[in-house]
Amino acid sequence: MFKDKLTLATPILAFVIMFIFSLTLFPTVNPTPENLPVAIVNEDEGMEVNNQGSINIGETMVENIREAGSSTDDDEAAVKWVEVKNKEKVVEGLDNQEYYAALVIPKDFSEKQASLKTNHPANPEIDIIINQGMNAAASSMANQMLNQMVDQLNQQLRAQIFAELKTADTAVSVSQAEVLAEPIAVNHQNVNAVGENSANGNAPVSLFQPLWIAVMAIATILFIAVNKMTVHSRKENITIKVGQIVIGLFASLIIGFGLPWLAEDLVGMNIPSFMDTALFLSATSFCFFLMILAVLSLLGIKGIAIFALLLFFGAPLLSMAPEMMSSFHQTWIYSWLPIRFLVEGLRELFYFGQSFSWDLISVQFWIGLVSIIVIFLTALKLKPKK
Repeated sequence: MFKDKLTLATPILAFVIMFIFSLTLFPTVNPTPENLPVAIVNEDEGMEVNNQGSINIGETMVENIREAGSSTDDDEAAVKWVEVKNKEKVVEGLDNQEYYAALVIPKDFSEKQASLKTNHPANPEIDIIINQGMNAAASSMANQMLNQMVDQLNQQLRAQIFAELKTADTAVSVSQAEVLAEPIAVNHQNVNAVGENSANGNAPVSLFQPLWIAVMAIATILFIAVNKMTVHSRKENITIKVGQIVIGLFASLIIGFGLPWLAEDLVGMNIPSFMDTALFLSATSFCFFLMILAVLSLLGIKGIAIFALLLFFGAPLLSMAPEMMSSFHQTWIYSWLPIRFLVEGLRELFYFGQSFSWDLISVQFWIGLVSIIVIFLTALKLKPKK
């Protein structure tokens, strides 16, 4: 037994297998954001102050935020601040999934902050807009960081105003005390909300696993069934390949229409548009089926291991924002996952009001087209007769 090379290699194989499957666990252990894009808008018009000229507290805040960001390594900063001209541009960027959140300083911010030292104080306000549908976990983290930043601003502003009032020996009125308890008021707004019965915003990720396993099973069964046949000519082989593709198409339609029906009627998941979702899932399932069948036609049944590994690697990564992954997982694993186009398309359908269109399936289409070409090229090569 000890002379057998495979037996001696068992410890090495055990380590390799452990290492490969550990890569699926590491991304979910204490994920930390890196360069999470958050928009900041300063619409503050400023004000004129006697003996001081024009002041704009909003500009000062933006400058302080910019300096705080530049004081840390840009590659390790948790937030990547993106300055935007106005609120309309921010809303457009949120809908285009450019930002996870936005901080908006309104036009009267300086004026209201100056009023805190008067007998008629008014809370300056800041708008925090959260892009919930982009990624629930990352958006929640961005919301938490923005709230912490506003809390720090409140503490600094409160201490500054009390120090000035104490120096001037000015009594604080009841209305001033109430306002100074929380000087800056925060208006929270969620856009592209995930709503209820959406698995906390992870409904797209919940649907990928049964679809991927079903497509893998169909492609494998058809490949094994055809592989047992004895083919006598290239024409016959091509005909069989056409039959495989046609059966895969019908099976993909069953998956595409059956999966949202099960999710909506049996599980209670919120499916905004059943027809758009069913068509998208059907088209994506068919393209993935072609991809798996093409690889099996090239490599044989051992090729199914590739797609099993994609399932293991994809499951933990697809629920995370790319900015929360390590550079290794983001560059070498997530970027090469074909499953991510399924999840991203479902996010567009569920949370961003998109309908079934070419933009949602363009990548899948090219995957399917290349796969069909590979399938028919493999049909030109006859296997030895048994």
